[in-house]
Amino acid sequence: MKLEQNDEALLFSTTKLPDIFFSEYLSQSSGDCIKVYLYMLFLSKYNKDIKLNDLSKKLAIPLPAIQDAIKYWEGIGVITKKGTGFIMNNLQEIELHKLYKPKVSLSLEDIERNEKNKHRASSVETINNSFFQGIMSPSWYADIDMWFNKYGFDEQVMIALFNYCFKRSALHRNYVQVVAEAWAKNNVKTFSDLEVYFQKQETLQKIEKAVQKKLGLTRSLTEYEKSYIERWVVDFSYSFDIIEIALRKTTSKANFSFDYLDKLISNWNDRNLRTPEDVQNFLIEYKNQMKNKKELEKNVKKYNNFEQRKYENFDNLYANNQN
Repeated sequence: MKLEQNDEALLFSTTKLPDIFFSEYLSQSSGDCIKVYLYMLFLSKYNKDIKLNDLSKKLAIPLPAIQDAIKYWEGIGVITKKGTGFIMNNLQEIELHKLYKPKVSLSLEDIERNEKNKHRASSVETINNSFFQGIMSPSWYADIDMWFNKYGFDEQVMIALFNYCFKRSALHRNYVQVVAEAWAKNNVKTFSDLEVYFQKQETLQKIEKAVQKKLGLTRSLTEYEKSYIERWVVDFSYSFDIIEIALRKTTSKANFSFDYLDKLISNWNDRNLRTPEDVQNFLIEYKNQMKNKKELEKNVKKYNNFEQRKYENFDNLYANNQN
């Protein structure tokens, strides 16, 4: 028996989409990926069979982008390939499986962790209400717990982390992870550590602009060049006064490079020159050494020439007296 659908029913039908899609997947996915998922979800209600080329034409998306979108959703488990088609998995079940871990009994470590989490509950609630309008996705709770344990942040730092990303309109998991790693790399644990880190970053940005101005660069510094300046400021703890001495050295060079500057400044750091005076004294001493060396080389050359003339005279003397 062949059953046909009444086309008029399409006008009144709906495609259900769980709220977890908006809180968990929407901000993480590209526009093309979202369009592909929604249309596949719509077609799955009617068990429709559609080719990728047709899907590309229907959505006005290039075929490679369609293929990439399907790989994306398949990679995170939202759809599952089956034969020549796909199964649209239940998003709520996916999140439930991520969160649910059966426990027969609680160990001492579990009890201690639960006690510790009580102190973090207020910070998580603040994050939820301040940045997610009170509807934070369940998976964020697991991520926050992981960042607490991995990086050792205190509650204020964790709130500051979300505030930092929120202000930059980048409150998505990958960006938060990158910022968290950067803070941890700079030994940020407490809010006091974070304030010191921000002060260093502010100083670094000022020095970057000063270097750019002194070199007369109209373009922005590259990430490669910024990494050099960060090394001088953060790793070597050098002020701009010391860096400026190195910049003056570039005036005598037609084609300078940041690699040259780095070798120069690194050499000063290796010699434990900590102040501009230390550097200036070293340069004066080095200049005098080079001057003395040139004088010595000049005298040695004169001496060698004198010795050569003496032997030539002896040779001439013996040449004229063969008997």
